Amino acid sequence: MIRINVFIQVNDENLAALTEAAKKLVAASLNDEGCVAYDLFTSATRPGVLMICETWASPEALAKHESAAHFTTLVPEMERLGSLKLEKFNF
Repeated sequence: MIRINVFIQVNDENLAALTEAAKKLVAASLNDEGCVAYDLFTSATRPGVLMICETWASPEALAKHESAAHFTTLVPEMERLGSLKLEKFNF
């Protein structure tokens, strides 16, 4: 399995738009084959910090997700609105 944590830093003016894009990404990604979990969290201690936590059954499932239309349209939009940092773990 693969776990990916995506930390997102966003300023107040872009927070609503970025959160909306992230929610759309989560909703669509939950339907992707091989998606074990896909969640969006807001930091309780750091303003303007969100995290997407995703778990994939296999590298193949993750690769398919990364080429899906919802990923290729929403992730660039999120990158335009905020700063994304990715951590990837295999377990």
